[in-house]
Amino acid sequence: MAIKQQIPPEAYATLQANPDALYLDVRTEGEFAAGHAAGAINIPVMVAKGPGQMQMNLDFVEVAEKVIPRAKKLVVGCMAGGRSQRACEMLEEAGFTDLTNVVGGFGGQRDASGKVVVAGWKDAGLPVTTELGDAAYAAQRAKAGV
Repeated sequence: MAIKQQIPPEAYATLQANPDALYLDVRTEGEFAAGHAAGAINIPVMVAKGPGQMQMNLDFVEVAEKVIPRAKKLVVGCMAGGRSQRACEMLEEAGFTDLTNVVGGFGGQRDASGKVVVAGWKDAGLPVTTELGDAAYAAQRAKAGV
């Protein structure tokens, strides 16, 4: 099944039209804490290995499987759309069935020259928060027992 692709305003409309849908932010914990889509939860697909180095979060799929029903409508975002596309592919392999990748993510998609070609969630003027609570990755890990 093809993973749907939506720019931030379309993703926001999907979330508004489907109150049961969930925004899954797959950025790092630090990126999420600095600001994220209101109502999102954080399960990072990549984690910081060292300064400027990232590696796959080996617990990503396990945590997602334990805290999110496989049939739930998921809108998946990262900073620009690349990590979230990979996360969608991993979730699809794990049996999740209703996945939408947010093209442009939270910070916007840029071309090779650095020009923004798709405004991100934040720059599109969509609801943003820095509140963590149950949305934080630590809370998701605890809920999953990982």
